[in-house]
Amino acid sequence: MTSPHTFDTDVIITGAGPTGLALANLLGINGINVILVEARENLIDYPRGVGMDDESFRTVQAMDLIDEVVPFTIPHHIMRLVDGQGDVIMTNNPKGEPFGWPRKFGFLQPLVDRAVFEGLDRFPNVDVRFGSKLVGLDQDSDGVSATIERVSGEDGELPSGETETLRAQYLVGCEGGRSFTRKWMGVEFEGKSPSTRWVVIDCNNDPLGFPNVYLGADPARPYVSIGLPHGVRRFEFMLFDDEPSERVEDDAFVEGLLHEHLPPNTQLDIIRRRVFTHHGRIAKDFRKERVLIAGDAAHLMPVWMGQGFNSGYRDATNLAWKLEAVINGHAGADLLDTYSIERRDHAKAMIDLSMAMGNIIKPTDRRITFFRDRAAKIANSLPRVRSYFEDMRFKPMPRYGRGAVVDQESLEPGYSHTRNSRSRIPKLIPTRNALQKQSPVGSQFIQPTVGFEGSETKLDDVLGHGFSVISWGIDPTRLFDTEQLQQFERLDIQLVCAVSPTQVSWAREHCDEGSGPVASAVVSDIDGNLKHWFDRHSVGTVFIRPDRFTAAVCLNGDAQRAWNSLVTATNLTPSTADLPV
Repeated sequence: MTSPHTFDTDVIITGAGPTGLALANLLGINGINVILVEARENLIDYPRGVGMDDESFRTVQAMDLIDEVVPFTIPHHIMRLVDGQGDVIMTNNPKGEPFGWPRKFGFLQPLVDRAVFEGLDRFPNVDVRFGSKLVGLDQDSDGVSATIERVSGEDGELPSGETETLRAQYLVGCEGGRSFTRKWMGVEFEGKSPSTRWVVIDCNNDPLGFPNVYLGADPARPYVSIGLPHGVRRFEFMLFDDEPSERVEDDAFVEGLLHEHLPPNTQLDIIRRRVFTHHGRIAKDFRKERVLIAGDAAHLMPVWMGQGFNSGYRDATNLAWKLEAVINGHAGADLLDTYSIERRDHAKAMIDLSMAMGNIIKPTDRRITFFRDRAAKIANSLPRVRSYFEDMRFKPMPRYGRGAVVDQESLEPGYSHTRNSRSRIPKLIPTRNALQKQSPVGSQFIQPTVGFEGSETKLDDVLGHGFSVISWGIDPTRLFDTEQLQQFERLDIQLVCAVSPTQVSWAREHCDEGSGPVASAVVSDIDGNLKHWFDRHSVGTVFIRPDRFTAAVCLNGDAQRAWNSLVTATNLTPSTADLPV
């Protein structure tokens, strides 16, 4: 057995689904040693998720895999909810690209997962082991010991009896809804699993051809029809209680389901047909000391909003930088408590929204659907209501009111009020007059295209993989004392001076004049989005976390105090004197 003080790796990840693959890439790109174990003998090859948000695409960008993933996606994937006559109840077609990418993509998950998996080949520090199943766990104050059993079969159901013990600093369970890790943690899996069953039928050589997504709230039989990349068409149909799941293997039954949706005598090239049940569950906690869970192991949600895949990517993005900071000695282990604090509330909100959407689609009682459809027609006649749904403003965006954040108004660490107060005392006039009264702290920072070193690029590609500090119209190195600048150097924090295109020459000269351990990059705000952001929020400096969430904002005169509060909120150890002996 491995010695308790000898590590085989830094992090063990169990489960090579989308969450585990994303987490392995995000850790690998930052030099963290990872062993990824998967019970199956290969990646899951059947279609699952079909919708990817701009937030997830931003994570793909952070993994440096955009070119590899793009061929398996369709941007601007519009979703329409229609009634039994095909009249639109609701359109979901959000505009704009605040985070640097279209708001919604259709995608082929098996091919995207494969591209992300192959991205791990870049990292000698990441070891992937298929046919390896977690069957035992133990942890102590120094690390985690995981018992891994060799298995075979499509689902890893045939044990060989051969086991080994791996030792790591942390283990993250990403092995899905039946997670061994979550059960070992002993946390309650709260929520419910409705009895409604659906059959998914994926076809090559799309027999319809029209793009986008249609959710059919048809009382005769609710259905889904989705145009996907590479000529793939997905159909989904609700099964009634008297229809056993085995009937989906009967071609005649499937033909009956598809009859009203296809031209006569259509020959289908079916990829796979599967029956699934929707779940709405969430673990009471995502961490037990050195053991954590993410993705479906932490939460299960119905498919209606396409948020299972995306929520797993959000988990990985939130957790990766925190594990990296703790393992590299840049933060204390208490930083990991903020993972569950930040992610659980938003995952729960997405489950509730997905369940609510299902309750709109599923009714077969024609009295209920009559009133639903009449209400929808009234709502669609009101432009403000219609645009509210079309722009997807009903979707709760991640915003962390507690955790690794600093309150905008008080600069106190650990929490962020949603709205700044309207009182005159003790607030400063610039903050009181902010056009946007809702604090940006705890929400994602924008990603415009900027000018940098003579070319146009997306902002994240300038910021790198760590923390960053952006000041508008001034070299941020001039806002901090020498000790803080030395802390920035040790933590590899990127400083950025953002200016209008007319000010680039001055800014470059001004930043070159600075002396000290770090220098600021100069970016040109070529489309005015950065200037607009700083103007709306009436701040001069923003501190951005590695996951691109806003950690703190302040007027320039408060920059030193804001940084010190952020150090406390994130449990950072910015100087060698802070490191444990």
